[in-house]
Amino acid sequence: MMDLLNTIPAEKLNQTFTFDVEKEKQAHWKRDKNLRDVLIHLYEWHQLLLDWIEANQAGTPKQFLKEGYNWKTYGAMNVEFWEKHQATSYDEALKLLQTTHEKVIDLAQQFSNDELFSKGAFSWVGGSTLGSYFVSATSSHYEWAIKKIKKFNKSL
Repeated sequence: MMDLLNTIPAEKLNQTFTFDVEKEKQAHWKRDKNLRDVLIHLYEWHQLLLDWIEANQAGTPKQFLKEGYNWKTYGAMNVEFWEKHQATSYDEALKLLQTTHEKVIDLAQQFSNDELFSKGAFSWVGGSTLGSYFVSATSSHYEWAIKKIKKFNKSL
């Protein structure tokens, strides 16, 4: 993803997306207006993961999503993230993302494969695996971001 971002001319990094999203069904196509919005989304999902694991490992029960949201309403949470960062610059968003990416990778490496990929390794994970949350907050979200960045790059 970083290699792809590095192919975009510096003067275009803050440009508003101009590609057509009318045929796209997912809300994020209309929500995110520029690269900053995409990077911030990744950063905020890293934060969800980091905060969730830290709290639960410290013995403070916490759900993965922000308080007040569930898997049916998380789209509104994503809009909240978007609104929160409208004054954040592209450069700041990139630094935030790079910092949390490193923290997420470092944290993942602290767990064994069994802890990451065995159901029931941690009661606070519920019926899934801890690793599936890492995948969701990283590689799955990165694939999503790459599609959006490629679409933007193609429109330049």
